[in-house]
Amino acid sequence: MADPLSELVAAVPDVLTDPDVLATYRRDEADLCASGTPLAVVRPRSTAEVVAAVKVAARHGIPVVPQGARTGLAGAANAVEGAIVVSLTAMDEILELDPAERIAVVQPGVVNAELRRAAARNGLYYPPDPGSWESSTIGGNVATNAGGMCCVKYGVTAEYVLGLEVVLADGAILHCGRRTAKGVAGYDLTRLFVGSEGTLGIITAITVKLRPAAAAARTLVAVFPTVAAAGAAVAAVTAAGLTPSLLELLDRVHLRAIEAYRPMGLSTEARALLLAASDTGDLDAIAALVREAGATEVYAASDAAEADALLAARRLPHPAMEHLAALAFPGGNGGLVIDDVAVPRTRLVELIDGVERIAAAHGVTVGVVGHAGDGNLHPNIVVNRADPSSVDSCQRVFDEIMRLGLALGGTCTGEHGVGLLKRDWLAREIGPVGVRVHRAIKDALDPAGILNPGKVLG
Repeated sequence: MADPLSELVAAVPDVLTDPDVLATYRRDEADLCASGTPLAVVRPRSTAEVVAAVKVAARHGIPVVPQGARTGLAGAANAVEGAIVVSLTAMDEILELDPAERIAVVQPGVVNAELRRAAARNGLYYPPDPGSWESSTIGGNVATNAGGMCCVKYGVTAEYVLGLEVVLADGAILHCGRRTAKGVAGYDLTRLFVGSEGTLGIITAITVKLRPAAAAARTLVAVFPTVAAAGAAVAAVTAAGLTPSLLELLDRVHLRAIEAYRPMGLSTEARALLLAASDTGDLDAIAALVREAGATEVYAASDAAEADALLAARRLPHPAMEHLAALAFPGGNGGLVIDDVAVPRTRLVELIDGVERIAAAHGVTVGVVGHAGDGNLHPNIVVNRADPSSVDSCQRVFDEIMRLGLALGGTCTGEHGVGLLKRDWLAREIGPVGVRVHRAIKDALDPAGILNPGKVLG
């Protein structure tokens, strides 16, 4: 039998083996998660090439790690030592967009923003909008069941996936789901693969449903004297039965980090900022409620340009906090561990208060940002990678926030996925029976354990 690398080169046209290039495919954007150097990176342009690569891996028992744009924040796309990385970014075609059926069929490498723009040209709307929407791919969005700012009204990626084409661990091609508006035949295999993070199969085509284009949204920003007051405003809005298309929170740490990174005129003295939008005419009612909850200033965007500027600010926390960490710990030592905890919206204030107490108790900088309208917050923990005590404190803070989220009836991840970062916390959340069922599914579809090993389940 030929050696696996020779087989791979013979089977797939685009194979990377240069050590310096391979090093760039080791990891996604999650900090402090283990990664290895792959044996090779293949860049398929078709499902057939994915099948060829997987069959080589299966014959030799080599791990296979699917990757998209590697914008993930949980280590799900991190390579393992000696793996074959299947980079799907070159499979970037919108294969079909049908305005009558309101569906699109896309390859996994299509960038989220490109699909949204293509839908808009046809009077349609693809709602899921992760913060990395200008670079993250639909395949990665599906694999992690990504969310975004519009989730408060429109839901996460799973709500828009109708069908999938998936290459299984033995190289077989599975087609699951449908193109029709309705369909209940058999087990819901499509939902099984959404959020599976490449551990059950490699997604090579996605059928998504599209919505009619939404009305232009009106946007406001509200300034609060405390983060808890902003959380109370969120609770008031949701309790009133209003349906904002966006309801986002940024604390002072993030406001100052954004202004230091890219000045936008945001108030750096505010303890919290709430950003709200509505595409159904609810904005005046939302403004009244946030004032009653204690907002010291409420400002409505006067036009679309101002609204876009406010939304742009909300997409900056991750790079801004990375910049803050780099300034705090120069020399490449500054890191950022991004949490992703979701709780019932009625417990949001308790979560916010708890994160502040945990950060203060450990003397660690933690900024809070997130999709407050659906109870999903992202505490961003600044860490000095070169200082073991800082890493230890970061881990303690991370774990205490996780423990608090579960105690409040929440979940260890609202949209980033499990990956490497939250394997232990997933096990705690779902319990021994849940772990057993997860493992049974994994063993049934990937008996040799070659697909993205070590992710989701330890």
